[in-house]
Amino acid sequence: MSGVNALFNLGSGALFASQSSIQVTGDNIANVNTVGYSRRNVRLEENQSINGMPGQIGTGVRAAEVYRNFDQFIENSYNDKATERERWDSLYNNLRSVESLFNESSGYGINSNLTTFFNDWQDLSQRPNNAASRQQLLDDSRNMISSITGMQDNLDRYQQQVEDYIRQDVGVANDLITRIADLNGRINVEQIDGQNNPNALYDERARLIRELSEKMDTKTIDNGKGDMTILTKAGQTLVDGDRGFSLSYDGPGSQNNLTPESNFDGKAYFDGESAFEYTLDVVNDGMGVASGAGAASFRVSLDGGTTWLKDADGNTRTFAARGEDNAIQVDDLKIWFGETGDESTSPVNNFSKGDRFTIVPKSALYWVQNTSTKENITPQTSFTGQDDPRRLSGGTLTGLFSFRDQHVGEYKARMDALANEMIWQTNRIHSQGSGLKAHNSMAGTYSVTTDDTALGSGSSGLAFADKLESGNSMMYFYDSVTGDLASGASFGTINFSSIVPPGVENFDPDQHSMNDVVTAINDSFGTYVNASVSNHKIQIDANDGYEFQMGTDTSGLFAGLGLNTFFAGHGAANLSLNPSVNGDAGYINAGHVNGAGEANTGDNTSALSIKEMAQANVTITTPFDGTTTQTLVEYYDSTVAAVGSDTGTAKFNFNFQQTLATDLDQRQQEISGVNIDEEMSNLIKFQHSYTAAAKLITTADQMLQTILGLKN
Repeated sequence: MSGVNALFNLGSGALFASQSSIQVTGDNIANVNTVGYSRRNVRLEENQSINGMPGQIGTGVRAAEVYRNFDQFIENSYNDKATERERWDSLYNNLRSVESLFNESSGYGINSNLTTFFNDWQDLSQRPNNAASRQQLLDDSRNMISSITGMQDNLDRYQQQVEDYIRQDVGVANDLITRIADLNGRINVEQIDGQNNPNALYDERARLIRELSEKMDTKTIDNGKGDMTILTKAGQTLVDGDRGFSLSYDGPGSQNNLTPESNFDGKAYFDGESAFEYTLDVVNDGMGVASGAGAASFRVSLDGGTTWLKDADGNTRTFAARGEDNAIQVDDLKIWFGETGDESTSPVNNFSKGDRFTIVPKSALYWVQNTSTKENITPQTSFTGQDDPRRLSGGTLTGLFSFRDQHVGEYKARMDALANEMIWQTNRIHSQGSGLKAHNSMAGTYSVTTDDTALGSGSSGLAFADKLESGNSMMYFYDSVTGDLASGASFGTINFSSIVPPGVENFDPDQHSMNDVVTAINDSFGTYVNASVSNHKIQIDANDGYEFQMGTDTSGLFAGLGLNTFFAGHGAANLSLNPSVNGDAGYINAGHVNGAGEANTGDNTSALSIKEMAQANVTITTPFDGTTTQTLVEYYDSTVAAVGSDTGTAKFNFNFQQTLATDLDQRQQEISGVNIDEEMSNLIKFQHSYTAAAKLITTADQMLQTILGLKN
């Protein structure tokens, strides 16, 4: 009887094994189109054999476990390529929109506007007194300004749009991190090694990791079961077993990174916006904040310390550490130092050489370790093209940040540099010219932060402070009734010798302030005009019976203060016409005041000089391009070329990474994907096995009936 019973047990075990295999095969067939499903198999294991006569006899088979077909190495490789693919895909799709903004093929772009602008000056030089030529210049100038400011507005809009995408991706990434950590906990509960594998949970975890890798670069350390750690490639932990960390997308701020021996007790403050992070590196020991000698100085990097801001001669620029009242202008930001928690109070302790401060004047991405500790992981690419290894470097988040900061940020900076140089060069000529009429009053368009700070200082707040030079400035005064020269040409120079310290006749940007300029004008020409400061801008009003014209200015003072200029503003976003020119075409300066103090009808000196500026090479310096020398039109064309090149590079990298990722995904599918033909073949095989096992039980039953019949 025991032998027959053994046959029953052997048959029932085989029946269950075949039934399990059929059920798993059916599950594979049912999930053939399920994303992330890994093909499963039943691991069949021989039961223990029994020693006896005529020898060792097996006891059948058992279904040991259901396992999934999955290659973790291939999966990790795929995630590496997928994160690069998504980075370049995100960047490419956004750059295509920007590329259309710079499309010059229609003939109505900024290039055409610039050319028309200079041609209008040539036309004016041929007919200086013609009202139609003057009006045409104004109309075309307004069109050009609209094109440039419109371009900057569109670039701003793209950046704001990307900000929304970043917030969405950060939210999705945090949700994925939480779900993966939760799955790790559930896997630890349900996993029984060698018996029960929570394959569905493993598949879901792998699918979520794929999604997370598409948002940001990841690296996994799998120690089995739910003991999996997921990090960024830079090393920040995202998931540690059943514990998940988080990301935050926070507004502007600054952080200290002081040397171990430093006792500095303050922090860096700023005002303004920029697409770049500012790294301040203290280059000498010095006072916490000083208004004069003894102050510490620092250099500035906009790419994490890889390159440092340089002047037009290639020398590294340094800036004095100041308090709020004397904040230093560094590119787009005003920077000063104050006590932690009180920006208006100067720190007490000194700086130490090597102290660093990071200013983030934009929303940035942080890895949150705990409620009091977070680390800036915003993707950053140096101006040499290298990714910062301490930051994110993959996924859609990197693509979006790269678009917002590295690309659109640089395009905006190029447009600002173009507009800035065009404004300065035009105003430099125009401010020394004369129009069809003299002036009764004149208002400066550029303001200072404080009226008693040297205009050439970085803390003056003057838009073109770095353009000013030592030199003299001429003004001429006329009888408002007869138009005759009232002052005499020999008395046309603004004399600064009465300013403390005395004896310096010419303007010195390192010494003279807005108040000093007003005093010098009043001391030199108080009979004819009255100069004053209004809202930190200069105002010049003619006394009764007089009017005035501006003359030769070797210092750039008139252009720097916005006196007698054609343009107002200092960049692409705030470019406009000087209100006096915009309101009266007669104030367009086609001519100039000659050495005899005469502004002759038909003079075209200034108009010709501005026209010639179209072919003149100008020097433009940006942090990422360095110093370039070319015409304004050529500089704009190089910007258009840069946009096209960046778009082409992004497209190439996307296609390249997509090819690699697709190949790896196919290799994974060869292992884990469901093949209907193979599963149907297995189904037939297991069906036959099931039938045979059932036949074995039937045979055992017949044997048992025979044995029972013998007793009768």
